[in-house]
Amino acid sequence: MKKVDVIQAILSDNNAVAEENRKVLDGVGVFGINVMASPGAGKTSMILETFTRLPEGTKLCVVEGDLASSLDAELIANKGIPVVQINTGGGCHLDASMIRNALPRLPLDEIQILMVENVGNLVCPANFLLGTHLNVVVASTPEGHDKPFKYPGMFNAADVVLINKFDLSEVFDFDLEYFSSGVRMLKPDVPIIPISCRTGAGLDEWVEWLLENR
Repeated sequence: MKKVDVIQAILSDNNAVAEENRKVLDGVGVFGINVMASPGAGKTSMILETFTRLPEGTKLCVVEGDLASSLDAELIANKGIPVVQINTGGGCHLDASMIRNALPRLPLDEIQILMVENVGNLVCPANFLLGTHLNVVVASTPEGHDKPFKYPGMFNAADVVLINKFDLSEVFDFDLEYFSSGVRMLKPDVPIIPISCRTGAGLDEWVEWLLENR
């Protein structure tokens, strides 16, 4: 079997499990979000800030993906958010089977939103469907404004792009127009929302968009 055939078979098997996961979420009325970003872009911070801004009666839980440790999961659990930790070892992304194994460990009948924090990586996670309904890509100003040009697969998979640490845009000479042009070449209509998890800027706009589009 050729290498390309093996890859296609892996993705096909993964996508079949992802469809099963979607049916589980749909069956209990839970909206699933796949959060993807580089390490350190602010995925965990964004999740925590989103949690604090959800309206009363809207609850979330989290699947936390990391190569190792449970540091981020502990931060999330300390806020009273149900969380399941997945350590991938050397794996650079979560896959649908991992999510399938995590779902029974979550109180899906008590929550409305599931956030999956994928492993920090701008390549592999975009290729593996999980069964979620929405892909959120979190960029950050210290990473530079060229990321959509260098990692088109990730930004092409995005349903919404958040630019975190925007309060530092001048420090890092971040060019929002250039960054946005790279995203628009791939997906002309995708929302791009600058945020700061430190100052709170843009987060209300993000949560409003999320609630309107879930």
